[in-house]
Amino acid sequence: MRRVALVLVVLVIAAAVGGWFIERRLTEPYKGDEGTETFVEIVPGEGTAAIGRKLAAAGVVPDEWTFRAALWRTGAARRLKAGEYRFDRPLGTREVVERLARGDVYVRVITFREGLTIREMAQLYEEQGFGPASEFRKAASRGALIHDLDPEASDLEGYLFPDTYALPRRASVESLVERMVGGFRRVFTEELREAARAQGFTVRQVVSLAALVEKETARPEERPIVAGVYRQRLRIGMPLQADPTVIFALVAAGRFDGNLTREGLQFDSPYNTYRYPGLPPGPIAAPGRGSLEAAARPADGDYLYFVSRNDGSHVFARTLDEHNRNVFRYQVKYFRDKRANGQDRR
Repeated sequence: MRRVALVLVVLVIAAAVGGWFIERRLTEPYKGDEGTETFVEIVPGEGTAAIGRKLAAAGVVPDEWTFRAALWRTGAARRLKAGEYRFDRPLGTREVVERLARGDVYVRVITFREGLTIREMAQLYEEQGFGPASEFRKAASRGALIHDLDPEASDLEGYLFPDTYALPRRASVESLVERMVGGFRRVFTEELREAARAQGFTVRQVVSLAALVEKETARPEERPIVAGVYRQRLRIGMPLQADPTVIFALVAAGRFDGNLTREGLQFDSPYNTYRYPGLPPGPIAAPGRGSLEAAARPADGDYLYFVSRNDGSHVFARTLDEHNRNVFRYQVKYFRDKRANGQDRR
């Protein structure tokens, strides 16, 4: 009996030591190439044995058997997700398995805010290291991607939905642009298209109006009112006289220095809504969800004018006399007082 008991004690100790060794083996950080980042791509349908060999060959785990042991201990063999993974520091094999089970694939993130033009998006694309701006502009010139909704589109201005996009390391600019068009399609629903048709707008017209709204105000509560102002002007044949359309034309011609002058307002372009009646020929920027909704469902009312209060909000008017008073108060007097206060401080 004493001999049996001794054998049992030895077996228990051996099991404990073995368990400790395995656990240490699975949790001890390992990286074959210290100080370098390693990318490993797991393809859909790839088996665990192939994944283990791939990770071991890349120096992410010590060997295939340690990887299999980690799978057994975690029970994650059927939960590994395809994708490209980045390893930039030593990790325990268990942590590697858990990362694959969570699907922590490597992506690069880029955010396009509302109101950007293709030109501005392309510049952002380049500045954040995704590729040349010219590459983005070329991909965004494929108007055919939206021809089912806008047969007149010569490019994708207005149809690249502003959002945050997570991209695989080797994602092409074409795939990014296609995702952005897909984002526009998801937001600009059939319900919104029907609302636009009820207003007498084509898709191109309602997106052009939405782009104007986006450039004029960032306040959600003001967007339907601004859309209503422009809608009312269109109804009575009054010029839209929207500064953002002139700026768009001047930038495209390489003639905008950051200040819109009286001379600039006379610039001859079909996008100059001071000189040409109606909506501009096409969108001048990428509208967000709120502006698209406002353009499809503008507020009812008889406002014809609005001017900035210089705090991000606007004051609206029904008559030119009322508008002129608002301009004097919020523009002429405001900046006159500001200059005077500046002189007093000096």
